[in-house]
Amino acid sequence: MTDVLPLVEARLRTALGEPDARAAVTFLGTDRMEVLRFQEGDIVRYATLGMSAQPMADPTAMLADPVRGPRAELLLSVRSGVADTDKVLRPLAVLAASPQVEGVVVAPGASLDTGEPLWPGAAFTSVLVAEPGGLVEDLELDEPLDPVRFLPLLPMTPNEAAWKRVHGAVALQERWLTHGTDLRDPARRSVPLE
Repeated sequence: MTDVLPLVEARLRTALGEPDARAAVTFLGTDRMEVLRFQEGDIVRYATLGMSAQPMADPTAMLADPVRGPRAELLLSVRSGVADTDKVLRPLAVLAASPQVEGVVVAPGASLDTGEPLWPGAAFTSVLVAEPGGLVEDLELDEPLDPVRFLPLLPMTPNEAAWKRVHGAVALQERWLTHGTDLRDPARRSVPLE
């Protein structure tokens, strides 16, 4: 059995450089989740490490396949120095553990809710999972393992999350684009939804 996590960490280092900090969280009944922090100019990126150790299982399946199934890690990019975004480490670890804890498959277009602000004073309590492949390329693994996909997270306000539930992820992303929304701004307000 391939130990996926060293390969994942190597891919993150190749794409983002050396992490300047890392934190680990272990939840009862789950594997250890780490969050690595990478600083690049005025952008800080947080990447989970641990979610891809096991494939995500279809919640309707009777038994989880220990080998086959989608694998992913989560990426969040925000402007540094605007808010205390390092407090996002625990919420990110919670989201990364959700496939093990709740049996969900995290995929592009999905909403993930933390139930609390992502960091102190944040207007965001959830994130939209975006398409992979931009910042960090998929990591191909030996057959029969599925590749690891690095899924960007886009913070959503509660109003944006509610609007997305009605209109869909593509419509919300188009609205952000139309209004020139800076999705990396940790202090941004909700996009106009009228």
